[in-house]
Amino acid sequence: MRAEFTTRERLAAYGLLANRSTDIILKTDGRGFVLAASPALEALGLAPGAMLIGPHVRDLVHPAWRALIEEELSHALAGEGSEDWLEIRTAHEGRQGPWFEFQVRPMPDQSGQIDGALVVMRCIARRKSLEERLFAAEYTDPLTRLTNRIAFVAMLDHLVARPHRAALALFDIDHFMRLNMRFGQNAGDDLLVAFAGLLRAMTRSDDIISRVGGERFGVIMPGLLPEEAAAACMPIVDTFAEAGRATLGGTCAVSTSVGIAGIALSADNTVRQAELALFLAKAKGRSRIETSARGAGGGAMRSLPPG
Repeated sequence: MRAEFTTRERLAAYGLLANRSTDIILKTDGRGFVLAASPALEALGLAPGAMLIGPHVRDLVHPAWRALIEEELSHALAGEGSEDWLEIRTAHEGRQGPWFEFQVRPMPDQSGQIDGALVVMRCIARRKSLEERLFAAEYTDPLTRLTNRIAFVAMLDHLVARPHRAALALFDIDHFMRLNMRFGQNAGDDLLVAFAGLLRAMTRSDDIISRVGGERFGVIMPGLLPEEAAAACMPIVDTFAEAGRATLGGTCAVSTSVGIAGIALSADNTVRQAELALFLAKAKGRSRIETSARGAGGGAMRSLPPG
């Protein structure tokens, strides 16, 4: 048995793979312009046979990845091609296209001089879609579609590691277990979803909202001092109480209590300080806000009763 293909057999095998594979195979000149392409290039809205002048490789990818593909191309044209696969988003008819793996290798001529590059593009859109779904499942609360406690802790750690002025507000729906027992679990779930919607509607676009457990929600508020965060949260407290009275006709109180702390020192200390403020808000009658005046570093509290 022969150990190697002849040149003619290699060309025939390459032609078979290039014409039938979903991989996109490109040959470029020494400047990166496409000289030849497999039919699979049509997946990006380009017809190889109809082009008088081929596009540049960088024009096949989304602008965010053009610098990376140009760097890989320059290495290949210098004879320094890598066998690494790059994950890059393509451009499709002027819009963001599917994800592809790219590999760029030097293409020598008959004398051994590099006169172009061989580019192989492999679609990984299905894999990326699965990864995104798995990511969403890991970091998203399935009921409210807010980020969950895992994501909340990660974002809080990020803020602590790169100190910026910010506040953490912990909301807890008052007497939630009593409401759940009286009206049923479905009604309790509806209440959680409604409260999540209220938080989305009444917080800033920069605020980060998470369901951190049960009937408790955390809102990270970048750029605000605790007192400023308390003022921003007061309309939420009032609106939720008013909506609860209107919905249940005064037969059962629906309200939320809030504990606020400045973000500093560590994520654990920040959460602990906000939880202490929340405990005091509950102890002082609920449907109110307690603020840790010195954030994660102190224990002084300030009260903000219902407006």
